[in-house]
Amino acid sequence: MPINAALLAPTAPAQSWRIGLIGFGCVGQGLYDILQQHPASSFEVARIVVKNPDKVRPLPAAQFEFEAEALLDDNTLDVLVEVIDDADAAFRLVVAALRRGRRVVTANKAMLARHLLELVDLQRAHGGTLLYEAAVCGSIPVIRTLDAYFGTEPLRQLTGILNGSSNYVLTRMGEGGTDYGPALARAQQLGFAETDPSLDMGAFDPRSKAVLLAAHAYGLFLEPEQVLNLGIEGISATDIAFAASRGEKIKVVAGLQRLLDGRVTALVTPQLVGPESPLFGVDEEFNGVVLEADFAGEQFLRGRGAGGHPTGSAVLADLAALRQGFAYHYAKTAAPPTHATDLEIEIYLRTDEPRLIDLLDFSEVSEEADEDGYVVGYVALAHLITHRDLLREHGAFIVRTGQLRPVGEAAEATEAAEAALETAGRSW
Repeated sequence: MPINAALLAPTAPAQSWRIGLIGFGCVGQGLYDILQQHPASSFEVARIVVKNPDKVRPLPAAQFEFEAEALLDDNTLDVLVEVIDDADAAFRLVVAALRRGRRVVTANKAMLARHLLELVDLQRAHGGTLLYEAAVCGSIPVIRTLDAYFGTEPLRQLTGILNGSSNYVLTRMGEGGTDYGPALARAQQLGFAETDPSLDMGAFDPRSKAVLLAAHAYGLFLEPEQVLNLGIEGISATDIAFAASRGEKIKVVAGLQRLLDGRVTALVTPQLVGPESPLFGVDEEFNGVVLEADFAGEQFLRGRGAGGHPTGSAVLADLAALRQGFAYHYAKTAAPPTHATDLEIEIYLRTDEPRLIDLLDFSEVSEEADEDGYVVGYVALAHLITHRDLLREHGAFIVRTGQLRPVGEAAEATEAAEAALETAGRSW
């Protein structure tokens, strides 16, 4: 078969796109640096807006301006990139841009998690486009993978390590015998953790990311507070030793799971992870995501989850996608599942406050060690959601040790579904 010469001919260079960059912190500088090193990308940062005129920056002061609203009406800009750390200000800017039908790229997961449904509606109403790969897992293309490759295929579950800061701390504690405080201080020194680490260590950051993943994996729009988030602020060497005695590691894992009755649950907690899991080897500041699809089977994505260049590369990928006319489809939102919380979860709880054990009302206890102050057993997921702030306040540490199981009517429905599958000759 003759070769079509047109396919081998060099393509004309893409016309350069002008970027309005709002924010010049870690991600903004990372993107700028990438574009300076990669001029063939045909993107140029035409205008840069920052908040503080007195802050010392690596570029001449004349390259910065201070009124973000001025970029919204600049029609010479092909795209706006919003990478500031103020969720409320970011929301106002993104809303204003989408109402003008603009193309926007953002990395602000807290803002997106709080307002995703509204932003999706704005795009549909005004013709703008919003992409946000950089908001979840840094360099890992998990949002695009869910939207473009699994937009129609049902997913059994998605599990992932979505926060590099807490993962680095846990790695140092597990491998080096370091206590929580020194491990966190080292993460801050290396730039893997913020000066105020509460969003990362308290699992608020991965909770926001789990909300975004739920929309793309299942078409389910959740409020952040609906997702259980338990952090590692209260972790100790006792907990690391407990995991090691079982040949496992403690990781902060986001879990989205479709139940047999079709409902979906979402939670972010420390979890025991064994060598059989792809997440077992995801250490340091890396992130990892495991997708289990009905037909494609298991897929594993791993990469750097934070940092200027990894996250900047995700912004660049979104810019390239916008130039090709790409937009998220949100195909699964047409028939979203119901969110399920009427479940029980097996946990390890270590606490110096016995009243917390009574408060959680364990339905079943399989292990108890008074000398180390921990108990293992099943508690209601709803109890953990209700009392998570109190647990954090009293320094309790909780690890998910086993599977979720339905209770009440949900358990009866699950038994019926399992019976139907067995009758049909299928295994689950």
